[in-house]
Amino acid sequence: MYEANEAKTKVVVSISEMARMVGLSRSRFHQLIGTTFPWPLYAVSNRRPFYDEELQKCCLEVRHRNCGIDGKPVLFYSRRPVTTVHVRRPNKAKLPKDNPYDDLIDGLKGLGLATVTVADVAQAVKQLYPQGMPKAAEGEVLRAVFLHLRRQNTSDNVQK
Repeated sequence: MYEANEAKTKVVVSISEMARMVGLSRSRFHQLIGTTFPWPLYAVSNRRPFYDEELQKCCLEVRHRNCGIDGKPVLFYSRRPVTTVHVRRPNKAKLPKDNPYDDLIDGLKGLGLATVTVADVAQAVKQLYPQGMPKAAEGEVLRAVFLHLRRQNTSDNVQK
C-alpha cells in the first residue's frame, strides 16, 4: 500500500490526508502524533491543523525508515484495505407478486409490527374495506390497518 516513491507532497494537507499518505488509519495516526510523527501546524484564521511540505516529508521519512522523530523504532501495520461490495437486490416491481399484501406487510413491519402475518392483514383489510382496498391512498390504508391491528392487541381488549 505504502511506497515512498508513490507519495508526492502537496503544499498543505489535512491530518486525514497525511494519515492516508503514510498508509495508516486516522485514529492510529493521531495516537502517534507527538512521539512518532511531528505535531501539525495550525492555521491562525480557522485553527485547523495541517501539514506543510516540510512536515509531510518528515512524516514520509518516518514511515520509510520505521524510526520516529523521538528516535525510537516503530513497527507499522498497514491499514486494512476498504472493500465495498454492492449487493444487487431484485426490483420489487419486476417480480411477480405472490401476495397482494407484501407492500402493506413491509410497511407494518417498518412501523414496529414485526410479527404481523398475511392472515392478520387479510382479515384487517376485509373488515376495514369490504368493497376492496383503494389503490390511490396506500398511506391511508397502511395507517388504518396499523391502527386496527394495534387496537386488537391492546391489553384491555384481551379476553381472559
